[in-house]
Amino acid sequence: MYTKTLQIGITGGIGSGKSTVCKVFYVLGIPIYEADLRARWLMETDQVLVVQIKNVFGDDVYDFNSKLNRAYLAQYVFGNPERIHLLNQLVHPRVAEDYTQWFKSHEHNYPYLIKEAALLYESGSYQQLDKIINVHAPEAIRIQRVRQRDPHRTEVDIRAIIAQQLTDEERLQKADYIIYNDDSQLVIPQILSLDAVFSAHH
Repeated sequence: MYTKTLQIGITGGIGSGKSTVCKVFYVLGIPIYEADLRARWLMETDQVLVVQIKNVFGDDVYDFNSKLNRAYLAQYVFGNPERIHLLNQLVHPRVAEDYTQWFKSHEHNYPYLIKEAALLYESGSYQQLDKIINVHAPEAIRIQRVRQRDPHRTEVDIRAIIAQQLTDEERLQKADYIIYNDDSQLVIPQILSLDAVFSAHH
């Protein structure tokens, strides 16, 4: 039993390697809350959220089986800051509530828990966390990675996503810790040293 379980946030721009870093922490035995995956799940299973989304964006956002029409929604909000903001205003509070319940169910069994989110700062959810790790890689490397991972995305698409996220400079300034995933140094030793720091706080 741990008296205080630390809440650690992991963020980084698209293609920075957040998921890879989280997999290593998971192998070390630390549960991971993947905010973006949970958000997608909640948008189909949280009835309060489903009703809110339909009220704001119309019934066409869901198909007959109550499945979210992601392509339609993405097209509808993409490049429109006002609509993106509206959607985030609905989704982020429900994710925050879901995360709080998840944290309570795991608390005291681990020295620390991890919340992974692309929009950790933008959503305001960083405020409920103890420390933030930023996974960093230069933009050129990130674009190259995303193009290999998602061949359907063009460089223009990827740059548009990057433009909607915080700049690297802002993320680096705000972070408590930085993991450099830019092929200049090994990632696993950096993760192990942070694991030692977070595990030793008791």
